[in-house]
Amino acid sequence: MSNSTSGQPSRRAAAPLVVLAVVALLAAMWAGLVRMGWQLPLLRPTLPMAHGPLMVCGFLGTLVGLERVVGLSGLDSRQRWTYIGPAATGIGSLLLVLGIAWPVGTLLIVLGSVVLVLAMVVILRIHVALYSVVMLLGALSWLGGNLLWMFGRSIPEVSIWWAGFLVLTIVGERLELSRLLRLSRGKQVAFGVAVAVLVAGVLLSSVAFQAGARLTGAGMLLLAVWLLLFDIARRTVRKTGLTRYIAVALLAGYVWLGFSGLQRLHHGGLTAGPHYDALMHTLFVGFVFSMIFAHAPIIVPALTGWPLAYSPAFYVSLALLQLSLLLRIAGDATLQTAVRRWGGLLNEVAILLFLVLLALAVRRGRRQVV
Repeated sequence: MSNSTSGQPSRRAAAPLVVLAVVALLAAMWAGLVRMGWQLPLLRPTLPMAHGPLMVCGFLGTLVGLERVVGLSGLDSRQRWTYIGPAATGIGSLLLVLGIAWPVGTLLIVLGSVVLVLAMVVILRIHVALYSVVMLLGALSWLGGNLLWMFGRSIPEVSIWWAGFLVLTIVGERLELSRLLRLSRGKQVAFGVAVAVLVAGVLLSSVAFQAGARLTGAGMLLLAVWLLLFDIARRTVRKTGLTRYIAVALLAGYVWLGFSGLQRLHHGGLTAGPHYDALMHTLFVGFVFSMIFAHAPIIVPALTGWPLAYSPAFYVSLALLQLSLLLRIAGDATLQTAVRRWGGLLNEVAILLFLVLLALAVRRGRRQVV
């Protein structure tokens, strides 16, 4: 059942879940600063250890789940059960912030990833396509990582599965948009091979961590090369305004994905140290947040129904994100702890600045409509 009014209830239901996702983001950022050595109040003794789960599951997982269910329930009101997913991850992450990780918080996050898998199965049944298969694989990777986390595997081991979740979800979305280019069969096969290498690496990492990490890195590198060669951003970067800004952010993210893949290919399965910091954050900050900076001006109006007035000021936060990450990995490479610490702090300043710019753009957009 699809009708013109079905989107409004979906958007109203999305608002509190977006708030929970932002709370998880802010808590994860605070935890990250504490882990880097900034002298901040600890808030909760367990908070620094929750940095990764809050960022991936609480913030990113909730937003990915929310994006899926808003689209589904907007098409068919019978699919509103899928809101259980982002609600579960949002509440579960709030419990992590409060120090209640096991069992309730962790189980809620696992439940959220189960619901996302089921939602992706529904989407696949509606439209069978390579991109929807890839996004389903991403959801399964998140579920697999969450189960490993629940049963006590270390964050470095689990993070490969979480990386698979985010990379596969994002590249699946990019493939969907690339339908406009009418990709040749050879390009689609090349994409499928790169995805297969990544998935094989993620699966292998649970039994052979070093080999699996390297194979995962190879898959990331192959996907980055494919995106840089064939993604529609190569064409849209020649446009102007918001279209060009999105393309610039996307291309920057693809470079970071390739660099992170090279690091995994070279170092294998790291568990700590400066190279581990660089490997993790070139992916989760460089790639993932560049993708967020690119897609948010489109996703926020889709989720909320609020128009957005683009401003070139978005380039300021995007540039700061890239430069601060370069500073951070320079500190990692030279073993300069203070440089790494300042790079990490400026990473977070860039993210906060982007959120402020996004809110101002929405405010201007709503005023223009009125």
